[in-house]
This record gives sequence, structure tokens and C-alpha cells, in this order.
Amino acid sequence: MNVESVGRATLMAFLAAPLFSCSSGEPETAFAGTATRRSSVAAAASQISGPAATGEALRLVLAPTGNAARYRVREQLVGHDLQNDAVGETKSLTGALSIDSAGKVIPGTSKFTLDAATFVSDRDRRDGFVRGRLLEADSYPTITLAPKQIKGVGLPLPKAGSAPIEMIADLTVRGVTRSTTWKGTAQFGGDGVAGSASTAFTFDDMQLEQPRVPVLLSVADTIKLEIDFNLVRQH
Repeated sequence: MNVESVGRATLMAFLAAPLFSCSSGEPETAFAGTATRRSSVAAAASQISGPAATGEALRLVLAPTGNAARYRVREQLVGHDLQNDAVGETKSLTGALSIDSAGKVIPGTSKFTLDAATFVSDRDRRDGFVRGRLLEADSYPTITLAPKQIKGVGLPLPKAGSAPIEMIADLTVRGVTRSTTWKGTAQFGGDGVAGSASTAFTFDDMQLEQPRVPVLLSVADTIKLEIDFNLVRQH
């Protein structure tokens, strides 16, 4: 059995959210979201934590702690001499990864979901812009990552050590789905696997509008997404 196992998916989440420190003043109620958005997130979580698939040799689920998804976008604010990274993070992730006896991902039962309204950065106005205008979180409450292939680890999972990994996964943001490639490292131990991975894409790749607001002098075209995952075996 070769190469296609372990999860790094979380998502995250995944995932995609640009940032820049701006906003035309989205209301703070956007952060709480609506009852409809919360119901959609709960429904998505229940779909990915269901029963094991036929032919499944290993199922890994996200542990209650140790998971995060974040975006990173280069920006320069008006009145500032230097550029900096706008970074927003969420820990609102759920999901699972199913592997068959040949070490291949089972797409039908492998998916990671995050709440699109929960990214938090160091600026409230940026967060309001991301939730309201960029991600339209009330209309599109979840961001999903659906793994298709994972390279770098075989079954059975190692009991210790680390390994470089690469994951091909469909990322869906605001109703737009694109194939993405994530690269990172997995650490093995106990009854699961932890680690981190990242990918990058442009605003145009996900049909997102690059921000143009008065407080921003410039915003890079590339969005980097990062995930930290803590996956445990589901018995």
C-alpha cells in the first residue's frame, strides 16, 4: 500500500479568506450570524461525522482541540511605510478522512467544514468585511475542503516520526469549487496524526473581488491558506 493516507484537511478550511484591514463598516451582528447559518453549519458537521463507509480501513476525525485554519494576505495600509501580513484565524472546524485498504482516500466520506463567519484578525473592521462582503457568510455559511488524494504516507500509519505530505482537495468558497494542492508535514504518535499544511491561490481563482477601500494602499493578489490539524482514529 502506498502513499495516499492521512488527513490534513481541516480545512479548512478551510477555507479561504483574504484580508486586508478595511471595511465599509459591516455590522457587528454579522459575526454572530443568523439561525439559518448556524443550522447549515450543524447540518454539514453531522454529514461528515456519520457512520463508516463500506470498504473503509481507517477513519480519522478531527479531535476537539488542536485544529485551526487561517488566511494570510500581504497588505499595506495608508499612512504606513511597510507592508504587513493580514492574518485571520478560526478554530471552528469539523470533519473526517476515510481511507480504504489500498491507502486511498474515500471521497464520499472525506470532508472538512469550517464556519465562514468565525475568522478573527487583529482588526474588527477587517473581520466585518470578510464575513459580510467577501465571504457573504449569511448566504454561504460554510467553507468546505474535500480531499481526493493524499501522498506521503501509507497504511498502516507510522507509530512515530514525521513525514512530508501533499494533499489534492476540492476547496469550496462562496459556492465556487476549485482543486487545490496542499503541502505540509504530518507527525505520528499514539492513535492519530497531527501537523500542518498550506496552499495558495489568487482572488480570481475563487472568483473573489480583490479589496479596494480607502484605508488600503495595496493588497497582494495571492491568498495563502494554512491549516493545523489534529486527527484521531475513530473506533
